Order: sequence, then C-alpha cells, then structure tokens
Amino acid sequence: MNYDFETPVNRSNTGSEKWAAMHRSNPNVGKDVFPFSVADLDIKTAPQIVKGLQEYIETAVMGYDLPTDDYYRAIIDWMGKRHAWEIKKEWIICTPGIIAAFYSAIRAFTEPGDGVLYMGPVYYPFMKSIKNTKRTLINNSLVRNGDRYEIDFDGLAEKAKDPKTKLMLFSNPHNPVGRVWTKAELEKVVEICAVNDVLILADEIHHDLIMPGHVFTPMAAISEAAADICITATAASKSFNIAGLRNSNVIVSNPELHSAFKLDMEMTGIGGGTNVIGLKATEIAYTAAEDWLEEFKALIWHNHETLKDFLAKELPEVTVFDLEGTYLQWMDFSAFGLTHKQLEDITEQEAQVFLDEGYIFGDEGRGYERISLGAPTKTLMEAIQRLVTVMKKYRKQG
Repeated sequence: MNYDFETPVNRSNTGSEKWAAMHRSNPNVGKDVFPFSVADLDIKTAPQIVKGLQEYIETAVMGYDLPTDDYYRAIIDWMGKRHAWEIKKEWIICTPGIIAAFYSAIRAFTEPGDGVLYMGPVYYPFMKSIKNTKRTLINNSLVRNGDRYEIDFDGLAEKAKDPKTKLMLFSNPHNPVGRVWTKAELEKVVEICAVNDVLILADEIHHDLIMPGHVFTPMAAISEAAADICITATAASKSFNIAGLRNSNVIVSNPELHSAFKLDMEMTGIGGGTNVIGLKATEIAYTAAEDWLEEFKALIWHNHETLKDFLAKELPEVTVFDLEGTYLQWMDFSAFGLTHKQLEDITEQEAQVFLDEGYIFGDEGRGYERISLGAPTKTLMEAIQRLVTVMKKYRKQG
C-alpha cells in the first residue's frame, strides 16, 4: 500500500467521543486497548487532505463563507464519476452533518403525530429523530433470510397505505447490516412510497464504501419518480474520516421539496449550513484523495475476510454477516443464550472489547454486535482474540 493503514492512532484525552465512552464504561481499561464502536477511524488522515488544508489555512480568512463553484463542481463530478448520477448545483444544500438533515426532513414534511417509516435494525438516530420530533415510529423490520437481510415489501406496502404515514428514513447502504440494496429492491421501495405519497429521506453517507462484487445505486437516480420523492443525504465524512468537520450535502431535485427543506434549516438557525474548513476538506477529498479511498476500501475488505475466517475457526457460534457495504461488521452472538446486557458486560468488562451493542439499533439487534473494521488489521485482531478467549468460557455445554 502507498498509505499508512498500519499505524494506530491513540486518541485518549483528545475529545474523541468513542474513546471517552470506552473509559466511562470501563475506567480500568488497558492503555493499549482501542474502541471499535462509533463509526470513525483511529488511522492517519489522508495526506492529501492534511496537506491541502495546511495550504488553505495559510491564506484563508475564516469568515462567513459560502460553498464555492469549485466545491460544487467537486460534488457534481464525484457523483457522476463514482455513481453515474448526474446532479446539478442548484440541487445541493450544505448541512452540518447527516443527522441534522434527518430532523429538517421530518419537520419539513410531516406534522407531530404523523408516521415515519424505517426498517430495523437500523442506525439509531433514525428512531431518536422520530421520537424527538413527536412523530410516530413505524417500523417495517428487515427480514433475516439465513445469513442475509431482505426487505419485507408486503409489510412496507401495508404500512405505507396509512394516510398518516408521510415519510420514510431509508439507509442505503444499510447500517448496521451491511446490505447494498440492488436497483430492483430500490425500485420496489420507490414504487410503494410513490403510490402512497410517502417521501423518502435516503441516508447514503456510506455510498463510497462498497465492497467487491456489489454496485451502489443512488435511490434518486433510478427514475424521475424516485427523484421526485427523494431527499438524499450524502457526505465525505465516512469515506475520508472527516465527520468532525460537520459538512454534508443534501441533494434534492424537486423544487418544492428543496424549498421546504431549506426553509426548515433557516428556521432552526442553521441557514448557511456548515463551516469553511469542512467545505474545503470535502472539496480536497473529492478532487485529490480518491486513491487513498481505494486503499482504505481494500483494508476494510481484508479486515472483513480476516475476521470472518478467524471466527469461523475459533468461535463458529458467531454469525459474521457478509459485508456488501460500509465498514461496519454485523455479528450475531445469540447462540450463546445470553441477554443483551450480559453480552455487553462480558465484552466490555471481561474482554475489554468495546463495540456498538446491537440493541441500540432496535429490538431486532438484541444479541448482536456491530464492530468497526476501520482500524489497522493488527489492532482489530488483537481485540478479536481477546473476545474469542473470553467468549469460549460461555459456550453452551452438551
């Protein structure tokens, strides 16, 4: 590899959210233990972004800046080149993160008490944003078919028929189960939502992190009907590990939806959206760091295969799902017969392995764990070895 994906970056006492959470959960954690929970990376930032920001800061004035034409061109070219999605400048709205987009979409397109669809297990801010805005949670749970998750289209059609159901929050690729939805699957979702006047907020933040053998399709790109009902949330933050710069792009081609979304942003005081460093970092990432991303994806695939092979041999009770997209590995520990709280205590207190517990993604995730593969392979496998050693003690007898 041309880039350093082998040197782990210890982020203790740097303000890292996941490191702070690890030390809260187990104050006696070993000094060389790394967390694998929150989806950000303990690896070096792409050197193109570091160098580009250094050069920018030398002359930049940190005032009230707007996205530049170069910024918009970077977004447009990236979507066209990487995903065959031809978008326009006037469709792009900058927001300070994807979660802010969830709230704006819910407020702009629904009223308190209205139903908002989602498919559990799913990224927990989906449920939180629905609850916090006093909307009704409408869960159309994914169906596990062996080692693969599928969409319950019959259930979706039935739930979408309710006239009070106005919006769907849709994860593509899906976090945490790692599915990259096919074009045919997306077409079915759009068909159901369109006929029932249900809008779609498509969270496509993991759109660049697609594993070998799979193809990402932007939901809004599949048809005019899809574009007409879709609010697409994207960012460079997962692809290039720059989430702390709080810069995302919401893409809406329908003029009425575009205006309503922007109005909510204005009413919440967000208005201009993001910050100058975040804008520049995104532009640099999309124009100069594509080869870093490709090597990062190779690391993720290697980590997935290494972890899956190791657990198949050493702890076959654990189901490690195939990874189609994201760098987040979904694993089923339910064969041990433990409660979700017992599992959490064992992993964090005994094994000193800090993951995102499956139950935070909904009741469907009880007994499951989500681990970030975005780490040096050696660091990752040291944690997995600790986990295996401890979990072997909890095997069912007989």
